[in-house]
Amino acid sequence: MDYEQTSFEEYIRLAREADPRFDADAYLFLRDALDLTVREMRKQWDSEDRHVSGPELLDGFRRLALQQFGPMVPTVLEAWGIRCTDDVGDMVFNLIEIGAFGKSDSDSKEDFVAVYDFHDAFVLPFRPETKLESEPEP
Repeated sequence: MDYEQTSFEEYIRLAREADPRFDADAYLFLRDALDLTVREMRKQWDSEDRHVSGPELLDGFRRLALQQFGPMVPTVLEAWGIRCTDDVGDMVFNLIEIGAFGKSDSDSKEDFVAVYDFHDAFVLPFRPETKLESEPEP
């Protein structure tokens, strides 16, 4: 297979053949999150060729998910088969294994393990603030 000419949709098909846990839309979203992260980080980098780390990608993933889906993030991610940051790492490494994403020698799946809690990242930002019990009622 000529990977240089392979479309991302074909990479998704190959990744899902090997690991069907994640929806095709999850892979498209992951690519968008990587693109966003790279664009934003290039503003801070000295060179164009810097590599994005797992935690950096996960931060971009979190910010894009909140921006695009708001309080529906948990529902969307669950429908796509994504339940924790480890799952995002599995998707990344599925794409690495088929040649869709590159990797440095220092990259590993452990870079994605329990980086943040999905409840804290995607539910708490939308919970209403509650008054402290010690605050007097108006």
